[in-house]
Amino acid sequence: MQGLFTAPAAASPVTAALLRRWTAGTQQVQHALPGRAPLWRRQRFHQGFIVEAVQSEAHAEAHKPVVGKTQQHKGEPRNIDEMIGSIRASLRSAAGGDLDISLYDTAWIALVRKLDGGEGPEFPSCIDCIARNQLPDGSWGDEAFFVAQDRLINTLACIIALKTWNVHSDKCNRGLSFLHENMKRLRDDDENWMMVGFEMTFPTLIEMAKDIGLDLPYDEPALQDIYAKRDLKLAKIPIDVLHSVPTSLLFSLEGIPGLDWDRLFKLQAPDGSFCAAPAATAYALMQTGDKKCHEYLTDVIDKFNGGAPFIYPVELFERLWVVDRLDRLGISSYFRSEINSFLDYVYRHWSDEGIGFSWVVNSVPDVDDTAMAIRLLRQHGYHISTAIKRFKTKDGEFVVYPGQSSQSPTAMYNLYRAADQAAFPGDDGVVQRAKAYSYAFLQERRAAGNLNDKWIICSGLPSELAYGLDFPWKANLPRVQTRMYLEQYGGGENLWIGKNLYRMHLFNNDLFLKLAKADFSNFQRQCRLEWQGLESWFEKNNLEMYGVTPSSAMRAYFLAAANIFEPDRAAERLGWARTAVIAQAISSCFLSSNASVTESMMEGLNAELTSDGRNLTRRGGKYSTMETGLLNALNELINLFAPGKDASNNLREAWKTWLTELTSNGGHESCEGSTALLLVRTVEICSGRHCSANQNLKLSEYSQLEKLTSSICSKVCSRILSHNGTTKENTENLEQRVDQEMQELAQCVYQTCDAISRVTKQTFLHVTKSYCYVAHASSETIDSHISKVIFEDVL
Repeated sequence: MQGLFTAPAAASPVTAALLRRWTAGTQQVQHALPGRAPLWRRQRFHQGFIVEAVQSEAHAEAHKPVVGKTQQHKGEPRNIDEMIGSIRASLRSAAGGDLDISLYDTAWIALVRKLDGGEGPEFPSCIDCIARNQLPDGSWGDEAFFVAQDRLINTLACIIALKTWNVHSDKCNRGLSFLHENMKRLRDDDENWMMVGFEMTFPTLIEMAKDIGLDLPYDEPALQDIYAKRDLKLAKIPIDVLHSVPTSLLFSLEGIPGLDWDRLFKLQAPDGSFCAAPAATAYALMQTGDKKCHEYLTDVIDKFNGGAPFIYPVELFERLWVVDRLDRLGISSYFRSEINSFLDYVYRHWSDEGIGFSWVVNSVPDVDDTAMAIRLLRQHGYHISTAIKRFKTKDGEFVVYPGQSSQSPTAMYNLYRAADQAAFPGDDGVVQRAKAYSYAFLQERRAAGNLNDKWIICSGLPSELAYGLDFPWKANLPRVQTRMYLEQYGGGENLWIGKNLYRMHLFNNDLFLKLAKADFSNFQRQCRLEWQGLESWFEKNNLEMYGVTPSSAMRAYFLAAANIFEPDRAAERLGWARTAVIAQAISSCFLSSNASVTESMMEGLNAELTSDGRNLTRRGGKYSTMETGLLNALNELINLFAPGKDASNNLREAWKTWLTELTSNGGHESCEGSTALLLVRTVEICSGRHCSANQNLKLSEYSQLEKLTSSICSKVCSRILSHNGTTKENTENLEQRVDQEMQELAQCVYQTCDAISRVTKQTFLHVTKSYCYVAHASSETIDSHISKVIFEDVL
């Protein structure tokens, strides 16, 4: 039976070398551990009791200081527990959004004159904020990353504010010098990194600079290009729509001439802002003196020490991205309570029309936040609609906002992930069209090498998008994703693009990355120890004589560890891996050309499973050395990983069912569905959940999970094994059927009754995705992932 978990896999030279090197290295480390007796450890490994030793070492590692990888700063958390505590505190204190101030927006607020008719600024703290944030080169903006538009718009706005109140003339002069020297650099910027509304707001500032007599290079050709873009944008602005319904145009009101404020104030947000934009709100306050605008701005500058971000609040955006980052970094299990709280908040503000970056702008939803919310809410059990239809244009495209000037790869990636990972049976056909459109768009941009995004600057983005496109959700294993994302996640270096550059400190921070790397390193150490114990068991029982190579045993363990990676679930990982290896060995024996060997082996297996494990001891002389090794391996699996009479009986029944399926199908690949169910049942029994498993067998939902898992795994194997003899049309049809059943399985796992534990439902999904992964990835890719996930240190 040449199936996914039973087919021998040839090890690449690289993987084979890594296996040898790390096995030797682990042995040296074990003998060097203080307080451990080498003989005791060798005996414990030999007997298969590696689980307890591994768990105790993993616990000790979690409390060790994290050194050698990053510089330690005073007051910085030193071990995993401290890092978890620090992150948990920051998550629990989350409010409207932790982001940088915008000197551009701060300058607009500084321009507001005293509302009581007196001289001077209404918000003098904004002047002080501008004064203390000038950079050494005379500009204002992000110090670490130079984008001409960011520096120029911040600098010009700050100069206008200071000049208007005739303060800090020295700072004004240094800023003017910077503008003269750098205005021409506008042409050097990447078109994808244009600041939001720049073609509208920067010309407005230029006109204001002329009005107050600032000496600037007004004839600079780069400025003429910006004016041309403004005129084109103004020609497209539907003024009636701007004044009648909430749109993203409200975000840049300070750059739009000829506004009817009486009509616009009907679109004011509940918090007093216009689209949560301080600059636009400050402009409205200048024009109208509105009390609610004043209250909003006062609240913002109080929160941000005299300045203002370019947008506030952004609490929906922040909470969604926190959950996404924690999940992909593989550390979400430490923050279950905080994640549940964040998603409850998002759900309370969910609308069937979608959501925006904050509750105050939900009347202006965007596809980015909406897609992220759909995926995360559905995968955490919330029942919501897809809300994607409103973002589809008449010509079949999908947009972030109506009337956008350019497309966003990251927004389309989030749309693709929502359509790929959280589509359920019965969803509107627009979901599949969204998946096809976003996938095609991203592949086209990838082929052109044009993946710079309009919303974020991140060096790891091309790699992140490439991995996401190459490994669809059904073939994406959690620990593989995390290992890749550790290299893609930029931490505190990631920059976001608004009206200026800014950082989101809560979910783009180096502590997230530091914790994730420490956690993954502990996971790797545990895996290497577990693998050595599995390898010792494999050699002791001489399983290689059945055609089970060390490489295929390694693959079996990798698939288990890539899905079930929590430190306290070693028994489940090893139970999965041993079951896969034994199943392969038995299948190879069954397919042997020696009928007498096959008959003898099946007789021994049936006798062993019927005799409650006593048959091998009583009748050891009856079986050959070859048969004894296999029977001993099975007996050891049952006795060590299913302790207790009920658990061991349940595991024997699972093996009997599988053997019956194997013999009745003549070893045909359709038995792979039965093998998948055997893996599920083994994991559940090894976890100690066998009592609830017996109850689950009576539930229709559990039967549906088994039916879908068996069907998908059988189809996947059938497609692979018959690939050379099938037409493209038949292959595509089979793939579509697999995708449809994966949607059903996802719905069963994420949104069915609570009678079946979430962990149990996840076991079905893990096993099924492992089959899809092996079918999807080449042997070379799998070998590469084994090396990266288990053997290559995280740096």
